[in-house]
Amino acid sequence: MAKTRCGKVWLWRWRRNPLRRRGDVVDAWIVLAAWLIALCGGLFTGLAAGVAADHGLQRHRTERHLVSAVLAENAPGRTSASALDNNHVWATVRWTAPDGSTRSGQAKVRPDAKQGTPATVWVDRHDRLASKPLTPGEASFQAAWTGVLVGLGAVGALLGGAQLLRLHLARRQARQWDEEWARVDTPWGWKAG
Repeated sequence: MAKTRCGKVWLWRWRRNPLRRRGDVVDAWIVLAAWLIALCGGLFTGLAAGVAADHGLQRHRTERHLVSAVLAENAPGRTSASALDNNHVWATVRWTAPDGSTRSGQAKVRPDAKQGTPATVWVDRHDRLASKPLTPGEASFQAAWTGVLVGLGAVGALLGGAQLLRLHLARRQARQWDEEWARVDTPWGWKAG
């Protein structure tokens, strides 16, 4: 018995072939366009998101500054949750803004610190308490991952949209085949199936 060799024929949708339908060519162009747009669009959106995230994190670094404050109350003792947070607890601190007004808010301090103990807090340009800004290395890492995730999301959305378009095209072709088969099958005097 002779062995038959079956293999995948590359670019069959663009080759001249009596079995090739117009829908096959449209499908091939959809796949090609989707991959090209997804790769270029994903790269562009990823880079744009990374740059935007880096600028935002850099702005946060420049807008935040350290201020000397004092504890307005005795800090609570050590808790099991503070072990997870570098052994710091939340307490009320008070500081003086550049305009001379007194501000207060919750900040992380050492456990069991007494009222009046000096503390250092980060504030934003409006003299509100803020978190410590990321270091330049941490900001670059976060911006890079933001770009990667946004780029992958864009690629996934574009390829998903292309698959939905191909599915719609395949369903349309199936309806056309059913109509053609109904026209061919009826003159024979009986219906298959």
